Amino acid sequence: MVKLTPKKIDKILKERFRDDGFLNLSNLPHPSKFKDMKKATNRIVKAIKNREKIILIGDYDVDGVISTTILRLFFSEIGLPLDWFIPNRFRDGYGLSTTIIPKIVDYNLAITVDNGISAVEASKLCQKYNIELIITDHHLLPKELPIAYAIVNQKQPDCNFPYSEVCGAQIAWYLIASLNRALNSLIDIKSYLGLVSIAIIADMMPLKHINRAMVNSGLKILNNSTLPAIRAFRDRLNKTSLNAEDIAFQIAPILNSAGRMEDASYAVDFLISQNIYEANSKLDILIEFNNRRKATEQKITDEALEKVNSQDKVIVIDGENWHEGVVGIVSAKVARVHKKPTILLTKSKNGELKGSGRSFSICNLFEITNESRELLTKFGGHHSAIGLSLPYKNLDRFKKELQLNYMAKRYNENIIDPDILGELDFRYIDFKLMEMMKRYEPFGQGNSRPKFITKDVLIEDVATMGKEKEHKRFIFFKDGIRLKGVLFKTKESYFINSRVNIIYTINENIFNNRVTIQLMVEEIYK
Repeated sequence: MVKLTPKKIDKILKERFRDDGFLNLSNLPHPSKFKDMKKATNRIVKAIKNREKIILIGDYDVDGVISTTILRLFFSEIGLPLDWFIPNRFRDGYGLSTTIIPKIVDYNLAITVDNGISAVEASKLCQKYNIELIITDHHLLPKELPIAYAIVNQKQPDCNFPYSEVCGAQIAWYLIASLNRALNSLIDIKSYLGLVSIAIIADMMPLKHINRAMVNSGLKILNNSTLPAIRAFRDRLNKTSLNAEDIAFQIAPILNSAGRMEDASYAVDFLISQNIYEANSKLDILIEFNNRRKATEQKITDEALEKVNSQDKVIVIDGENWHEGVVGIVSAKVARVHKKPTILLTKSKNGELKGSGRSFSICNLFEITNESRELLTKFGGHHSAIGLSLPYKNLDRFKKELQLNYMAKRYNENIIDPDILGELDFRYIDFKLMEMMKRYEPFGQGNSRPKFITKDVLIEDVATMGKEKEHKRFIFFKDGIRLKGVLFKTKESYFINSRVNIIYTINENIFNNRVTIQLMVEEIYK
C-alpha cells in the first residue's frame, strides 16, 4: 500500500483526467454527431407544423423523469402542448412495452426518452397502428433493433458521437438543442443543464469528459435556479448551494421514490410545478414516498441478509412479496455487506420471479448473467446493474450456472478497493489538502471521492447517534493528532482504547457556521 503525501494525491487525481483534460461547455460535440438526430429533429418539426398528435414516453427512474421533464418544459417554453406518459413499474412494466400501445393508438408520433432500444415487439405494434416512432435511448443495443423512423443512441456502431457513456437526459437535452435551432426558438438551452446534471449523477455516469463539464455547469445553474422545484429542494435541505453528493444521496432518492413506490408521474409533476407553494406541497408527497421506501427497504434487507448463502460466489436470494420497487437497492446493500455480486428476486403477479442485481468490485454482472440468457424471460442492464425475470422452475439451474460463469472469468476476489488511493498519515489531513482535492470535484462514478487507510489508530472515544442509535461517532487519535469521524448504519460494537485500522473519506462538516474536518468512515478493522 503506497504511502501518500498531498503531492502524490494531487498526481493520482490529475492522472484520472489524462485522456480528456478538464473539458468545458465549449467542448461539447454538436447535436448532428448523433446518428439520426437530424432525421428525428426534422420529423418532430414536421409534426409540430402539421399539428400532429405527439406522445412522449419516459421511464420511471430519475434519468427518465428528468428526460421527460426537459422535453415537457421545452415544449411549454415554445408555446406548444406535449402529452407525456411514464409507464407504471407495477402495471405497465418498463418503457415502451406492448402493454402501453393500446393507450397511445390515437397519436401520430411517439418519442421515447431513456428507453425504447429493446422495444422490438412494441415497435411492431406501433407500425401496425401507424404510429411513427422516434427512439432516444442510451442503453446497450439488443441483437435485434426495433422498427423506428429514427433511433438516437450513442452506442450504435455507426454513430459519430465521441462519448459512449452518456445518459438519457443528455440525449434529450441534445434533442431540444437541435429542435431549438431548427425552430429558431431562441430558448436558453443552457438553463436546462441544471436538470441534466441531476440525471447524470443519479444514473451513475462517469464524471469525466463532457459529463464533468455538464455537471459543473449544471450545479452552478441549479444553485441560481428559479425553478420552483429546485428552490423547494434547496429550502428543504437548508442549502444555499447544492453539490454532487447532495444530488446523489438526497435529491435522487427522493425523485426515484415516486416510481419505486407508486408512480413516477408524481416526480415529473413536482419538477414542472408552477410556483413554490405547489412545489412544496408536491415535495411533501415525494418525501412521504421516500420514507415508505426506506422502511420497506430496511425490512427486506433484514430478511434478505438472513437468507444469504455465504459460500456462493454470486449471491442469489428469492423472497415472497418483496416490493419490486426496492429490490435493486437491497441487492446493492447485500452486495456491500458480503462484498459479492448479488441478485434479489421476488414473485411477480404472473408467478415468475422478477428482480434486480448489483455487482461488486470488478465483476461484470451483466456479462456473467447474459451467458445464462436462455433461462430468463426478460433481461437488461449494464456492467454493474441488471434487471431480470425468470420462471421459478429455472431458479436452481440459474444459481448453479451463475457460480460457474463467475468462476470461469477468474475474478480476483482479494482485489483492493480501487477507490483507496493509499495510506495517509493524520498530519496531512488539513484544509490545505481539502482545497487541493476540491479542484477535482465533482466526485462520483468514474471520479470517485478519494478513500484512504490509516493504520494503528486509537479509538479515544465512541458514541451512538441517530433515532435508532444506528450510527457511531468517534474521536480518533494518532501521532498526537485527534480527528473526528462518523460511521453510518452499523450494528458493530467498538471500544474505547482499542487500536484499529480505518478506511475513510474526508469531508468538511459545517455546524453553527463553524467548519471542521471530519472522517467519513467506511470500514474499521483490526
